[in-house]
This record gives sequence, C-alpha cells and structure tokens, in this order.
Amino acid sequence: MALSNRPVAGLGLSLALLLAGALQAASLAWPVDLPPSLAWLGLVQGQALWLLQSLALASLVVFLRTSASWRVAAWRGWLFVTAWLAGTFGWLFTSMHTFGGLAAPLAVLAVITLAGLLALYYAAAAGVFRWLAPNHPVWAALVFAALWLLAELARGVLWTGFGWGAIGYAHLSGPLAGLLPWVGLYGVSFVAALLAAGLALGWLAALGARWGEAWRPVLLLGLLFLPSWLPDPQGGSAGTLDVTLLQGNIPQNEKFDSATGVLRALTWYGEQLQQNRSPLIITPETALPLLPEQLPDGYWQALQQRFAVGDQAALVGVPLGSFSAGYTNSVVGFKPGQAAPWQYDKHHLVPFGEFIPPFFRWFTDLMAIPLGDFNRGALPQPSFDWQGQRLAATICYENLFSEELAKQFLDKASAPTILFNVSNLGWFGDSLAMDQHLQIARLRALEFDRPFLLATNTGRTAIVDHRARITHAATPHTATALHGTVQGRTGVTPYAGWLARWGLWPLLLLALGLLLPAWWMRPDRMKLGL
Repeated sequence: MALSNRPVAGLGLSLALLLAGALQAASLAWPVDLPPSLAWLGLVQGQALWLLQSLALASLVVFLRTSASWRVAAWRGWLFVTAWLAGTFGWLFTSMHTFGGLAAPLAVLAVITLAGLLALYYAAAAGVFRWLAPNHPVWAALVFAALWLLAELARGVLWTGFGWGAIGYAHLSGPLAGLLPWVGLYGVSFVAALLAAGLALGWLAALGARWGEAWRPVLLLGLLFLPSWLPDPQGGSAGTLDVTLLQGNIPQNEKFDSATGVLRALTWYGEQLQQNRSPLIITPETALPLLPEQLPDGYWQALQQRFAVGDQAALVGVPLGSFSAGYTNSVVGFKPGQAAPWQYDKHHLVPFGEFIPPFFRWFTDLMAIPLGDFNRGALPQPSFDWQGQRLAATICYENLFSEELAKQFLDKASAPTILFNVSNLGWFGDSLAMDQHLQIARLRALEFDRPFLLATNTGRTAIVDHRARITHAATPHTATALHGTVQGRTGVTPYAGWLARWGLWPLLLLALGLLLPAWWMRPDRMKLGL
C-alpha cells in the first residue's frame, strides 16, 4: 500500500503528522484540565499517558513504512518530531518573551528552530528506516526501535544533551514502568518504540490482508508483561528523615531586583531558616540570589552560626565564586560539627542560561535575562551526610541525566540513600514544565530505587518516595514550607549498577548490533545478490 503524494494529499498528511506529534507531546503530561463531565476519559492534567504515546508513534511508523522514498520518510519524521518537541518544551517561549523581553515572533521562531534542529536526529533515523528496514515485520520493528534509540541517545548526549521529553517518560505509570530499575529511561524508550512499530506493522499487514504477517508483530505486545516476569530489584530501608522543603514563590520578574525580589527572598528564606525546627531544611535553586559577599552584613555568618550547633542542618541554593574567579550555581550544606560548609556545584549547565555557546552571544544579547558563563562543578561530587542519610544533589535540569547521577552508585557502600533537586521553574510561568519536571524526578526514583525531594521556587515542590508516589506536595505559586518524612534506601538497582560502570554504551551497542545485520541484508543489496 502506498499513500498518495499529490499536493492536497500531501498537505493532509503533513497536518496528520503534526497532529500525531502534538499528541505524543501531550502523552508526556496531559496539558488540558478537562471539565468534571469528561472525567470518565481519565485524562488528568499533568498525567503521563503511555497508550496515547504508543498510538501516536505507531501512526508515524505507518507513514514511514508507506513513504515513497527515504527522502519522503525523512521529511515526515522531521515534521512529526518537530511538532512533538515544540509541544513538549513550548514553555521556553515564556522565559524568552515574558521574562527575557524577546519579541514574541522571535521567541516562537527560537522554540521551533530548536525543535527543528533536534528533530534532524530523528529525520535521519526515519530516512534510514525507510531505506534499511527488511520486509519481515518483526525484524522491521526491531530496526525502527534501534534507530529511534540512537536518535534519543544523540539528542540526550550530544552538544551537552537535551533529552527533555523522551518517550520513556510517558510510560512512568504504564506497564513498562517495571523495566526502569533494569534498563532505565532509554531502555524503556527502546521497548516503547518496538511496541509502537509492532502495532503499526501488524495493522498494515492486516490492512493488506497479509494475515500470515499480521499476527507476528502483534506478539510484541507480550513485552507489556515483561516487567511482571522480572524479580523485584529493590534494596532495603535506610531509616527515615524529617525534612522541610521551602518554596518562596518569588515572582520571576522581581527575582533579581534588589528593591523587591531580592529583599523579599532574603527576608522570607532568612526567617524560615532561622525559625523552622525540622532536622533538615532545603531551599530552592538560588534562593539567596546574591554571592555571600554581597549579602547584608552578618547574614551569611548568622546562617553558619544557626546550624553550627544543635541537631538541625540546611541545604541552601546560592551562587558562589567571585568576579575574578567566576561563579558556580551551587548548594551549600550547613550542619553541626563541620570544619567548612558542604558544597555542591552544578555540573551540567544550561546552554544560553548558564553558558553561552560559541557564536551565539548575539542571541543572548537580545534578551534582558541575567545570563552568564558559569564554572562547571566536578563529577561526581560527595553526598551530604546527615543523620544516617547520604543526600545526592542535582540542580535544575540536571535530574535529566541519570548517566551522570549513576556515577555516585559505583561504590555500593557510599551510594546515596536520598536524591534531591533544587530548581527555579519560575522562568516558565504556570506551564507544563512543572508537571514534566515532577515526572522526571518520579522516573529517576524508579530507576535508582530512591526517594526524590524537589525544592522549587514556584512549584512543584514535592516529596516522592522510591515507588514514584507523591507523598507530600506544595500548592504551586504559594509561599510554603512543606513538611514531610522521607525513607532513605540502600542497595543498587541493576540499572544503576551497569550504568555506573559502562554508561550508556550497552544501549548504543544494542542498537548497532541490531542495525548491522539489517544493513548487510538490506533489500537493495539482496536484489543485487551481494
């Protein structure tokens, strides 16, 4: 079967591809708060929808398999993925336009351009799939999954990586979630792509009345039951810790204004840190938006003295450094009996936000955001030890990169018992960025069998247990001190074990191992008798 390439049909197909890509974006965190009368649909705002993701990607496979050439397939893949990625991180518009002062048309263009550039990985995968995929539907599904995996890895690793919105996040609450402690996000993305391709190729075979072929790829649906066949890889309890997560809700348009946001932050967080009686208090990223030497006289010293004795500790987000040596985006830990404060410096910096890529100074100069070139922290860095727990830090979108976090699990005896992230999502307003950030933390909790603490400026501040359940959550856009108890965990999941030793290489070798035989047996080569 071949779909028409006439202009009218081509326009319809392009719109269908854009719609399918938008639905895949929606599957990561449902964007619409539906009225109560539609509650029977089960579509809850912010929820991940694994079935919608599978169907959206299956539609792409149908379009690729029926493309007239590899060039047409590449174009179709690019359209689908551009819509998916633009829909996934469209909230970047808010940071660039609302808070950065970039003209709305330029901000829209910037989001689409970023999505389009990242979509080139997938366009290449789509073109190669059309050229390389064998006729056997199961083998073709494996080839598609391998190519999709390569594209996901390239997007998540190359040029510092930006894997936000990988399809594995849609399966956080689905039947494949049980695979996360074994193969992680990208492994689940591979299986999800395999399932979508199996659905599509089985449907195409049935549509063509090729019943002998139709049932084979459908057998891949058995992978949905794979997690139930695997043993539970969980470790043990490391005891509990009472914590308070602070959410100051400092308006982003005032955050760096010395007369408004800075004064408000120093006052509110200062009072909370002085008066709260929890064993551990955690603030968001840059809760104190000034270098220690810029703080009011005695402010920094008072914090150190506050936690120098007693049975309380604090983790405070603050920039460190100097005008001459440069700056770091950091978390400082105060606790009794330490010679010097514990310090974590952000390693994985945000392009354009914390470092300016070569040749792009002109772009950042168009915005009124206080940007700069920060220094990178080392990798790995020691955990913060407190009351029998080892807390591993990430800042902002660093919790995307499980391959970096896994380095702290190389030694089982010193592996973290609790993960925490401090962020400021105020840059993105009241958008899906908050829901997606929470989904990322929940997925990391399953990968590593660890609870995850999220302390944010505007939301979503939350405590997530090692089963990815949200046990405590603060109301977004309110100044809140969220109190709760978290249970630390011991042990190392299979995924954390092999990722700490070998990184993402096993997944890369899996993809290449599937593609090399397909390349050797590709249809054009077989026709030539080679």
